[in-house]
Amino acid sequence: MPKPIKIGVVGCGYWGPNLVRNFRSLPDCSLTAMCDTSELRLKHLKSLYPEIEGFNDYDRVLDGADVDALVIATAVKLHYPMAKASLLAGKHTFIEKPMARSSFECEELIEIARKKGVVLMVGHTFLYSPTVRKIREIVEGGDLGEIRYISARRLNLGLFQRDINVAWDLAPHDISIVLYIMGEQPTRVNCWGTAHITPGIEDVTMMSLLFNRERSAIIHSSWLDPRKIREITIVGSKKMVVYDDLEPQEKVKIYDARVDKPPHYDTFAEFHYAYHYGDMHAPYVRQEEPLKVECQHFLDCIRHGTTPLTSGKRGLELVRILEASSASLKTGGASVDLTH
Repeated sequence: MPKPIKIGVVGCGYWGPNLVRNFRSLPDCSLTAMCDTSELRLKHLKSLYPEIEGFNDYDRVLDGADVDALVIATAVKLHYPMAKASLLAGKHTFIEKPMARSSFECEELIEIARKKGVVLMVGHTFLYSPTVRKIREIVEGGDLGEIRYISARRLNLGLFQRDINVAWDLAPHDISIVLYIMGEQPTRVNCWGTAHITPGIEDVTMMSLLFNRERSAIIHSSWLDPRKIREITIVGSKKMVVYDDLEPQEKVKIYDARVDKPPHYDTFAEFHYAYHYGDMHAPYVRQEEPLKVECQHFLDCIRHGTTPLTSGKRGLELVRILEASSASLKTGGASVDLTH
């Protein structure tokens, strides 16, 4: 059996413990370090995993911990400086989404990783979901026909962030899924939003992405909704798909429904849309924790020297869209061109 890859997780707050749990469970991984500025968090995790060394100081992890790779799950403002230090130290680096606060920062991290010959990966977890992969398989198989638009809603009450707005916090999940399904980058971005609770930090946003061939995506993100909603609808020319991530079993439902316009008509009286209502079916999807698949993928890329599905380039593409959304927000929702 090959030598285990030694991993350190930095940031043990909301998401970090899930990364600790998953990396620790993988047979070809040795989780050797956990780092957080909070003694309370470290104490709690040490009570669960006493064999893992705990650090309060990130510099000590870089210099003193025996790790091959670092996983950064801190506040977004710390992603770039921590990832840069990790890469410069020759560590393979996994950064939670979004990759950084600007495309310039992303480009620098990509270049450092290239020069150092290490793996740089971004945590777009949903691309490792068997459900999302099934949806892409359905789309590529042509069952839906031509995609007309995608509508995504990611709503809940909280968790409010202090350094990023709701678009930067929640929309990356949906943007990554939309790009994965569309297979291309949008040409234009519009975003409108309001800050009800914290001045200057939008807690409700509506983002629209325009693609080639008049295809589009609408992404609604909110920290102010009474219900937790995680739903994506894909409308095709032949069929439609609804993906509800909160459904315990039937997460994907395919509707044999469409609207056809008449091929020709002579008078307005003869013009009638044809509405087709067929059956709905839910394909079987074998459930597996996406985060576990993602963690294993990171290890595999390190071991085999391959490029991750969610590489630094993917992270950069997503941050460019978020930057455009911020620019659009500042101008009241004006369209931002992404083709330059």
